[in-house]
Amino acid sequence: MKKLIFKKLSRDIGLFFIISTISLSLIIWIIQAVNYLDLVSEDGHSLKIYFLYTFYSFPKIISKILPFIFMISLFYILIKYELNNELIIYWTIGIGKLNFAKKIILISFLYFIFQILLTTIIVPTALDKGRSFFRSSDIDIFSSTIKEKKFIDTVKNLTIFVENKNNKKFQNIIIKEKISDNKSQIIIAKEGEFVDRGVKKIVLLNGKIINHDNKEQKIINFTEFSLDLSKYNTNTITHPKIQEISSLDLIKCLSLIWDHKHTAKATTHKKFSTICNTEILQPITEEALKRFYSPLFIFLIGFTSSLIIMNNKDGGNYGKKNTLVFLLGILFIFISEVGVRYASISVVNFIIFLLAPFLLFISIYLFFHINTRFKKTQL
Repeated sequence: MKKLIFKKLSRDIGLFFIISTISLSLIIWIIQAVNYLDLVSEDGHSLKIYFLYTFYSFPKIISKILPFIFMISLFYILIKYELNNELIIYWTIGIGKLNFAKKIILISFLYFIFQILLTTIIVPTALDKGRSFFRSSDIDIFSSTIKEKKFIDTVKNLTIFVENKNNKKFQNIIIKEKISDNKSQIIIAKEGEFVDRGVKKIVLLNGKIINHDNKEQKIINFTEFSLDLSKYNTNTITHPKIQEISSLDLIKCLSLIWDHKHTAKATTHKKFSTICNTEILQPITEEALKRFYSPLFIFLIGFTSSLIIMNNKDGGNYGKKNTLVFLLGILFIFISEVGVRYASISVVNFIIFLLAPFLLFISIYLFFHINTRFKKTQL
């Protein structure tokens, strides 16, 4: 009997959690996807790249909202059970409120496992996969981004202006290329055409090249000139961010940084040469805490939400008490999100953040234990 009613409780929580997660994630994903439209309109990527990149950001959205949705699911189901007098069944068959809360902690374990899989494996892999489309993106910058009578700087160190455009052919073109801090060139041409014969080029006709080197200036006239575009990169970031490296690499990176910091040995690992250095110890530590430690707050959120069963709908201030419990859950979610930023600043903050969920968990357990014993004494 006890197993059956707890299975029903788990099923009801799970069903509400799935529906809420999918609904809210889709809303956030659509809003976020609109913001990513700049990838097409400004950075020159295709709609396919845009869709794939936004698609692979979906697991990150789920991982971000999971603690909140889990708390909402518990609140909704437990309050619904209380209003429908279903919680009475648990008390009448001899299940104490503390034991009920322990069952909620067991249910929380499933969501903890899901969250830890998201933060440590699924999200980094998905984000890196999304970023890989930029690294392999074959950007047709001229057919997709160049507009008539507008200066376009989609490509780094290159600014382009065309007066008239007809598919891949242009008229009255101005191209400014920054070669170095003191060196640049301006190309002016009457006509031009974008060609792709293995190597992307723009063939310019009847114009001149103005080279600037410090204070010197040279002008070269030409009837035909080909500008190689393969050396240019889009302004979109293509190298992996910290949140996109795998958890195994993150641990290795953190280990290399600590070795470098405490043994004064240079970090020479080629794979991490662009990511791992002592200057980013704080963000690396923060990312590690987000992935491996913050999911533990799922247990605290579940235990906190079960405080609802201590309130009786027929008692006074039922709504206010539930609101207080809800705000307490929000506070713990806030601590789990914001705490990692401060935890990586100093050793003291780090220790406080590590101890926080355990101390808070023990405090709530003592509250449950004292409260239930007090009510038994009254009876």
